[in-house]
Amino acid sequence: MSRFPATSDRTFLESLIAAPSPVGYEAEGQKVWMGYLEGVADRVEQDSYGSAVARLDVNADVMTVMLEAHADEIGMVVQYISEKGFVYLNKLGGSDSTIARGKRAVVYSQKGKVFGVIGNTAIHLQDRKNGGAKQPEWKEIFLDIGAESREEALEMVQVGDPVTYLDGLEYLNEELVTGRALDNRMGGFAIAMAMKALRERRKELRVNVLALNSVQEEVGGFGARMMSYRHMPDAAIVTDVTHATDTPGIDQRQHGMVELGKGPSVQHGGANHPALVRHLEAAAKAAGVDVQHEATSVRTGTDTDSIFYQRSGIPSALVSLPLRYMHSPVEVASLRDLEGLVQLMTEAVLALEPDQEF
Repeated sequence: MSRFPATSDRTFLESLIAAPSPVGYEAEGQKVWMGYLEGVADRVEQDSYGSAVARLDVNADVMTVMLEAHADEIGMVVQYISEKGFVYLNKLGGSDSTIARGKRAVVYSQKGKVFGVIGNTAIHLQDRKNGGAKQPEWKEIFLDIGAESREEALEMVQVGDPVTYLDGLEYLNEELVTGRALDNRMGGFAIAMAMKALRERRKELRVNVLALNSVQEEVGGFGARMMSYRHMPDAAIVTDVTHATDTPGIDQRQHGMVELGKGPSVQHGGANHPALVRHLEAAAKAAGVDVQHEATSVRTGTDTDSIFYQRSGIPSALVSLPLRYMHSPVEVASLRDLEGLVQLMTEAVLALEPDQEF
């Protein structure tokens, strides 16, 4: 198996992926993230909506750089309970109803976990006229938790309880991993690993570092807006996942070419500050980290869009982890790319001057 991450950090990654953090319900994942950083950072804080920051402080007279990722995942929420006890769901964030049916899921109720299955009518009983089954609307998606009535179901769950698929982290081989919530629990893990590396090389560190794990990216980047406005760093290096376009059926002329295992992707254009992008490219070259390149036509679709324009502006740049099958319970990422991402962020921070401006 790949030597990265180390065994103890691999346990942290697995715990982070396993912790449910649907958008708006990120508390469990943040507990895991903060618990790890408390042993690494000088201080760890959290705001009223759950975004968490960890700091490494040099002194008040030098610049501060922010490493940012988002803590939330897509998911579902209990919308309605029928008289027969079936639990109807709605989406949280960009969940895809096409892949919902026939999956095992778990409701996180105030009384604990409630397991169920998302109903899928047997192919023998489906109305196959007019070209076969259509993409279902979310109002048609229901969870069977074994209840026989609405009253019985309400003893187990209530409207507003969050739901995720029952899929943890699995290793396809020594390099590739799969599971739900790699978007963007991998980013939260990466900034934690960068903080650990910076702590170990503290004598080389000449700037203050703030690691931010934000809530509610999947519905508008609200956590990043709040925290970047509050802390107003001098620069921000944001990490999220990006689409690996190396699988069948994807038009690379339209979506660009990003391959799994070929290194993190540096974004160009839009919210990405050209000078900070050049700094990342120089750091990658100096450290021998392979990177890929992507063009941003309008928006990055990440927290970068929420950070760069705060107050008088925060020079920001996005470096992304290639991911196959995004917003599904079988997302696939490369540990080699993840290691490169951590190394790139670490070296980019260590290369910053105390009075650097962009």
